[in-house]
Amino acid sequence: MAYMQAKVVDLFCGVGGLTKGLKNVGLDVVAGIDLDPTCKFAYETNNNTQFLERNISEVKSSEINNFYGSEELKVLVGCAPCQPFSTMRKKMGDEYNQNDDKYDLLLQFGRLVNETLPDIVSMENVPAIRKSTVFPKFLDILKTHNYKVDYKVVYCPDYGIAQNRRRFVLVASRLGIIKLIEPTDDRKTVTVRKYIFNLPKIGSGEICKTDPMHRTAKLSPLNIKRIQASKPGGSWRDWSSDLLLDCHKKESGQTFTSVYGRMSWDKIGPTMTTQFYCYGTGRYGHPEQDRALTLREGALLQTFPIDYQFIDPTKELFSIKDIARHIGNAVPVRLGEIIGESIKEHIDYVKAKKET
Repeated sequence: MAYMQAKVVDLFCGVGGLTKGLKNVGLDVVAGIDLDPTCKFAYETNNNTQFLERNISEVKSSEINNFYGSEELKVLVGCAPCQPFSTMRKKMGDEYNQNDDKYDLLLQFGRLVNETLPDIVSMENVPAIRKSTVFPKFLDILKTHNYKVDYKVVYCPDYGIAQNRRRFVLVASRLGIIKLIEPTDDRKTVTVRKYIFNLPKIGSGEICKTDPMHRTAKLSPLNIKRIQASKPGGSWRDWSSDLLLDCHKKESGQTFTSVYGRMSWDKIGPTMTTQFYCYGTGRYGHPEQDRALTLREGALLQTFPIDYQFIDPTKELFSIKDIARHIGNAVPVRLGEIIGESIKEHIDYVKAKKET
């Protein structure tokens, strides 16, 4: 089929959420590039694709071109680190965030577009990137080289991802008009239950005997009492006064409604951040078990398949914090599939148009 003639390079690939989604729909991802060596095991093991440990700012166009064949269409995708453009960082002001060494990484992506001129480009990030000073520059690079561009903020449940998450997705092509495919799911049917209901029950601080990823951080006795007092869909507002934190007793703390929350089975979950395994950092309480989410549950809500391997069995020790960071920073696999389907439809349309 036409889309199999394309070769894809994934920038800022992490542990491979975007790559996995693209491969799931049949695209040939030939390399992933990221500076974090702790991502290498999961990326290569699950995707059978080469991981290149490099800082994007040091990658040369010749290295990118070496991954492509002479006959295949060239596709360059990636999600530059989004921390400088996050909602929390936005409150600090754009001037503050421009001092972050990650701020200009989108322009390094743009540099590689400018130097390699891939046929198709896709970029995913947080919605606030649209208001940054770097996004217009990235867009100018695309327009200078006559890319047709489509971008929008998507609501993840519309595409089968059970998170209250909005993401910015851009697709661009030098072959003609390209569009992100329309929503695929009824958001009312996309629930937490669909993804994590059938996992074995475990308690606070326990590890499942059959899956070392199905483990949860240990809660203090006080936090056990707090989560027991929380209703599904509720938060610290369900607690008696003796369980409240000092900050919640202050007028300024009344706005902190999204912490110490418990999820509901038949609703969507919160956005999976790098702190999803911590009960107090968001609405990460399990719907009925008195604990926070496990690493596996976070990965499933990020739409990774249940057999996705994050832990290197050759190493005796691993960092729960690192794995949670890998999962929280990943592009949801399902969103990668949506981007892949959009690319496939576009390539097949272009081919059909040439044949008529």
